[in-house]
Formats: sequence, structure tokens, C-alpha cells
Amino acid sequence: MTVRVRNISRLSLVSAAALFASVVVQPVQAQSANTTFFVTSAGPGNGANLGGLDGADKHCQTLAAAAGAGARTWHAYLSTQAADGKPAVSARDRIGKGPWQNSKGVVVAKDVADLHSASNNLSKQTSLSEKGEVINGRGDAPNRHDALTGSQPDGTAFAGSDDRTCKNWTSSTQGAAMLGHIDRIGLRDDDASKSWNSSHPSRGPEGGCSQADLRSTGGDGLLYCFAAN
Repeated sequence: MTVRVRNISRLSLVSAAALFASVVVQPVQAQSANTTFFVTSAGPGNGANLGGLDGADKHCQTLAAAAGAGARTWHAYLSTQAADGKPAVSARDRIGKGPWQNSKGVVVAKDVADLHSASNNLSKQTSLSEKGEVINGRGDAPNRHDALTGSQPDGTAFAGSDDRTCKNWTSSTQGAAMLGHIDRIGLRDDDASKSWNSSHPSRGPEGGCSQADLRSTGGDGLLYCFAAN
């Protein structure tokens, strides 16, 4: 009889443990499915040559799917400039209406206007990767806080002939791309250094758009990805 009681007790403990595990795991899965914003944990690896907007969107979609959030339509927060008879595209017009939240369920912006205002909730602690990880910032080794955006502070595309998109995200050599600081920290205490989407252009000895050039200023070819639906 004692043996039976012990066996029943062991079975009860096993069942309780399994039930507890299911309760713990399910919210994590739900949070992943409800993610509508993340910073890519890695870039495509070819500098600022992302294969254009389509290639960048595909990269966001692939990473989102791997993290359990692939049911949504994902777009990279990138602008392009007018070229070859095609009009400019503004990043703010590609990302849906919001609200957007990270993989932990924290809302980073209520809508497009909020995202581009001083009241948004973007910071090193909230601008997480699709894996829910904090991106290395200034003071970390290596620093990876530069995000490709090609955008002005209000999320619109640049006009004029100065390249700010590495030839509309097709160059890994010559050109320049406007970068934002994911951690919102720079070398100075000014608005540009604290800007998440328009801090400074890329530069470097290989032309400004290579992977090595992006890393030389504290980046790694990372992107902001937003669920557009």
C-alpha cells in the first residue's frame, strides 16, 4: 500500500510539474505571436546592399517567422530616394498604423505620429531583437547601435542628390546611408545623437556602405522591422 501511495504521489508531482511548465511556456509563445516591432538580431551580411526594399522586407519576414511571429506582414523601416524615374518612398508610410509592441509586450509607439514624436517609448531596453534580446549599444563590445534607416527625423525620405540610402539599399561599396541610434546615445548631448532614426550618415574607407564600414562607426547592418498589418 505504501508503494502505491508513493507512486501516486510521484505521478501527481509529475502532472503538476507538466501543468506548471505549460502555464509558463504558453505566455511566452503568445508574446512572440503578438510581437509587432523588433530590431533585427543580424543584418543580411552584405553591408547596406539589402536587395532593395523587397530584400529588406524579406529579411524582416524571415526573422519574424523564426521567432514565431511570421503570420503578420513585416516591413523594414527604410526610406528610398527618387531615382531612375521612380519616386521616393518614406519609411513612415510603409509600416502600418500601429500600435507596435516588442517581444515582451511593451508598447513602443501608439501610432505613426507617436513613433516620430518625443513621447515614443524607444530605448535600448525596449528596442529588442526578434529574440527578445537587447542590442549592444555605446559602451558595449562590440557596439552595434547603428540602424539603417535612410530617413529624416520625421520618417520621410531625403530629397536632393546626396546619397542617404546607399543607392536605395543596393550598394555595399560607394555611397552613404542615414543611420539611427538604437540605444539613443551618441558622442554628444544633442538631438541627432539621441535620434533613433536619423543620427548620422555612414562612412568608411571602403566607400561607406560595406559591412566593415558600417561596423567601423558602431553598426552591423541592423534594421527596424514593423508589422504593417
